[in-house]
Amino acid sequence: MARPKPHPPVVLVVAGFSRHEQALQWAQRRLQEHFGPILAVSPSFPFDHTDYYTASMGTGLRKQLLAFHELIAPDQLPDIKHLTNTMESELAHSGTFPEPRPVNLDPGYLDAGKFILASTKNHAHRIYLRDGIYAEVTLYYENKRFRPWPWTYRDYQQPLVLDFLEQVRTWYRQRLASNADGT
Repeated sequence: MARPKPHPPVVLVVAGFSRHEQALQWAQRRLQEHFGPILAVSPSFPFDHTDYYTASMGTGLRKQLLAFHELIAPDQLPDIKHLTNTMESELAHSGTFPEPRPVNLDPGYLDAGKFILASTKNHAHRIYLRDGIYAEVTLYYENKRFRPWPWTYRDYQQPLVLDFLEQVRTWYRQRLASNADGT
């Protein structure tokens, strides 16, 4: 019989998008207050793969991914999703920006074999975690590359995003190898 063992810590990755650079900078500062230094920041890229957010966020959206240096336990994901939702609401209610939703923050995590995103929305390919939060395996790692599933959002299929996550994965594997306890 196989014995359960704890999952090693993982890399927190938060994707943020907005049409306001100042909103993204605000989110980055707030995230650092909670999760410490940022390990890597992806290049910013146009988030124009859907018009789903136009009514609440406007047009000309740009997206960027942040990977954090301090590893987290994977079971923290629901708490982190609730925190990012609170941050979004805080900025929306500040009156600083005209849109009802000036920034969108999507937390997830990366381990050696996959990239997971948190969601408040249920779907056939999502697993309920707790407190109204679901997890989706957005990408899987095979043959030295992250690969999409049929449900993977198009922006996460872009070479720029895949390359960024592969660089973070390389750092993560080196970090785990250099620390016997995985921290």
